[in-house]
Amino acid sequence: MLLEGNVAIVTGAGPGLGRTLAGVLSEEGARVVVAARTAATLEKIAAEVPGVLAVPCDVTRIDDVRRFAATVIDRFGRVDVLVNAAFPGSHRGNVLDMSADDLEAWRRAVETGGYGTLLACRFIAPHMVAQRSGSIVNITSMSSRKGYAGRSDYAAGKAAAHLLSHCLADELGPYGVRVNCVAPGWIASDVLDEWMRTRAAAEGVTFEEILARDLSAMALRRIATEEDVARAVVYLASHHARAVTGATIDVNGGQLFA
Repeated sequence: MLLEGNVAIVTGAGPGLGRTLAGVLSEEGARVVVAARTAATLEKIAAEVPGVLAVPCDVTRIDDVRRFAATVIDRFGRVDVLVNAAFPGSHRGNVLDMSADDLEAWRRAVETGGYGTLLACRFIAPHMVAQRSGSIVNITSMSSRKGYAGRSDYAAGKAAAHLLSHCLADELGPYGVRVNCVAPGWIASDVLDEWMRTRAAAEGVTFEEILARDLSAMALRRIATEEDVARAVVYLASHHARAVTGATIDVNGGQLFA
């Protein structure tokens, strides 16, 4: 088990990737703490992953994050791994078509992805600095380096976390704390399938035709799974990556080389 005895935090632990991250980290021997705004989601993860500590927290609120960090330290006395995965659900919309409500949703998305990641690092990393070790892994995206029409909120929020990771890697490296990113592309899910079906209907073709076209743009001809992403996180969190910081592992099946 690569993370035996470690204390690992996952922020933004939703029912999809967040749940998988918690499960895989736990399988690798870590004691896992999950944080998210929705208590019901956290309770479901805690029920499915034995031993997980669930703590409600809004990562965009300073007092919430400060209280969360104190709770973890009071319980375990240390933090070895911090995985920042918080990001609200985003919608597709071109900038020039945005209403006042859309603009506010855009602001919240970027605030969660950028400022929320910053706050989690600000209040948790000092404990890593004190123990002279630790690994921070920020979940960014293929979109953090290549923008797509209608996804400016997602791209801007993830790009903020991406470049913040570089800054923190430089700042925290002298204290033995590593900061890296895992950048997924598409992740296999019902939501992705539904989007492909919508595109297929709009073009008057079958789902299978859309899927084949999309796979042909990927070097590996396969769409990554949540576990593929989680395994990359485990590598960066483990001692196997002890000389790796300021780096990004792309988990996109070869859809984008950067």
